[in-house]
Amino acid sequence: MSIRATNQADVIPLRPLPTAVSPAIPATPELPGLPREPLWRDLVGEVLRRERLAQGRTLKEVSEAARISMAYLSEVERGRKEASSEVLAAAAQALGLSLADVLALAGERLVSLTAVRSRSRSGVGSLGAAGGHRSVRTTGPARPTRPAGPMGGVLLAA
Repeated sequence: MSIRATNQADVIPLRPLPTAVSPAIPATPELPGLPREPLWRDLVGEVLRRERLAQGRTLKEVSEAARISMAYLSEVERGRKEASSEVLAAAAQALGLSLADVLALAGERLVSLTAVRSRSRSGVGSLGAAGGHRSVRTTGPARPTRPAGPMGGVLLAA
């Protein structure tokens, strides 16, 4: 065996390649067609972008209000950067949301995508409505309503 052969290693990409299943949940290489769990940074970025677009605001407007560079906010929205809680709180506040609102929406999206993954694994169902999106705010400066309950609608699973 040559030195070249012994120095080769399996490379695991940090960002999986997207497939036709969904851009947020690419298929696993071990089980083609079975979606992989999404990264938290992708989900949070998706929520921030969806909220910004729902408000009809530009990246520049939100980045200035949050005092975050436009390039960095763009990368956070695209899931390229893992933002700190301070950055996420500033972006959320610039959108008129709380950090809890953003994280709850990302958690809801994770639950829906995990359900799709579970159905795909068992062979029951398809993507259907589980890939749907919900906006926290539709008009005006009103605060979003929170579901009743001790955790404010956040689902924790072991």
